[in-house]
Amino acid sequence: MDVMIHSSNFLLPNPAAADNINGLTSPPRKYALIILNQRLPRITPLLWSHAQLRVCADGGANRLFDELPKLFPQDDAVAVRQKYKPDVIKGDMDSVRNEVVDFYSNLGTAIIDASYDQDTTDLHKCVIYIHGLSDPQKSNLCILVVGALGGRFDHEIGNINVLYHFSSMRIILLNDDCLIQLLPGTHHHEIHINPSIEGPHCGLAPFGMPSQSTTTTGLQWDLRNTEMKFGGLISTSNTAKGEIVTVCSDSDLIWTISIKKA
Repeated sequence: MDVMIHSSNFLLPNPAAADNINGLTSPPRKYALIILNQRLPRITPLLWSHAQLRVCADGGANRLFDELPKLFPQDDAVAVRQKYKPDVIKGDMDSVRNEVVDFYSNLGTAIIDASYDQDTTDLHKCVIYIHGLSDPQKSNLCILVVGALGGRFDHEIGNINVLYHFSSMRIILLNDDCLIQLLPGTHHHEIHINPSIEGPHCGLAPFGMPSQSTTTTGLQWDLRNTEMKFGGLISTSNTAKGEIVTVCSDSDLIWTISIKKA
């Protein structure tokens, strides 16, 4: 079974250099950023600087417009908004304010009204848009999503469902406290931990169906051919002991690890 390599080097100022030092990616990783309609984490400007494509999902544009200037209190708010201009605003457009649409569209942002589709979430719509631009696997693309955690629980479930729907893509949900990503059961996984920016608290859990057998290394409480399911055992409040965690499972798992405060 093939091995997928994971790292959170996008939380560093120069992820490409960190990847090269660790021999993690070839070709170099590319990033896209999706902003959803929840409070912007403090790491948003850092993730923005790494992204080749920035997409606001409907009301996420309001968050960018309203909240990003607050992260730069010494700067002029209009100048900040002009600097951090999304490439695209897409969604069913029932949340984004008209003045926000007008401001960004005048700066050249593409506005895509997908209100005809009421069967998918705004995150789903944005991922479809990014997927259609290029082959994510060939381009070594990773999609970073802010605003996906917190707020209404049904929204969080919908965002996690997107990870399963696009299981062949690297999609990472982030807030100020943690990140979440899918580990497909089709691969073994090698997760490189950078203790300066993440951990040690972490967890593994199956969503949708039980895992009959999961084996890990590098955790305080490793699993050894362990069954995990809701209503039974799931690996929460675990701890990464070193700088590499490995995971092998017969089903898809959600991996989460804490993000350290700057």
